[in-house]
Amino acid sequence: MLLDAQESQLVLVDFQPRLQAAMHDAAHAWGNATRLAALAQALQIPVWGTEQNPSKLGVLDENMRQYCQRVLAKMQFSAVEEGLGEWLKPEPAATPRGNARSLPRHLQKPQPAAPSRQSIVIAGVEAHVCVLQTALDLLEDEFDVWVVTDACTSRTERNRDAAYDRLAGAGAELVTAEMVAFEWVRSAEHPSFKAMQQLFK
Repeated sequence: MLLDAQESQLVLVDFQPRLQAAMHDAAHAWGNATRLAALAQALQIPVWGTEQNPSKLGVLDENMRQYCQRVLAKMQFSAVEEGLGEWLKPEPAATPRGNARSLPRHLQKPQPAAPSRQSIVIAGVEAHVCVLQTALDLLEDEFDVWVVTDACTSRTERNRDAAYDRLAGAGAELVTAEMVAFEWVRSAEHPSFKAMQQLFK
């Protein structure tokens, strides 16, 4: 199964500059996450951010924050425990105001809900803590979860790799940033193909 841009959302987990110095290969993960966020914006894919205990650890990286619809400040390690899952669900259909006599006939019928975007692409820090717990909760909530392995990191490679083993066993798809980018765009004829090339080549 390929990722579909129209069914995707991107979640950037805890890319806080104060954490960066302690992370393994942090510049690589930060760079790939930022490139994905820029491409997501160009493709009109919703981007959400989280920040862990921002009063102590600081806020989400400004280069990524600019692409986010909203940023969730949290204390729980799983962002789903703090309400992220609600953000990822489609907006409920608007209920028309007025009574049956005052509304035109086409507004008297229930309006369809916004389309569902069930494919959640996750990048973040730390892979074995906040990314893992958020991803597992999203899987439990029946989202399709795609973890971008070269846009995630932990303090040690062992912790990061253990997270990937566990996520794959739980049903998450493990992908790279370029895999995501090329699947979102799908064709060299896509209007955003050249922009994607500029970001990733």
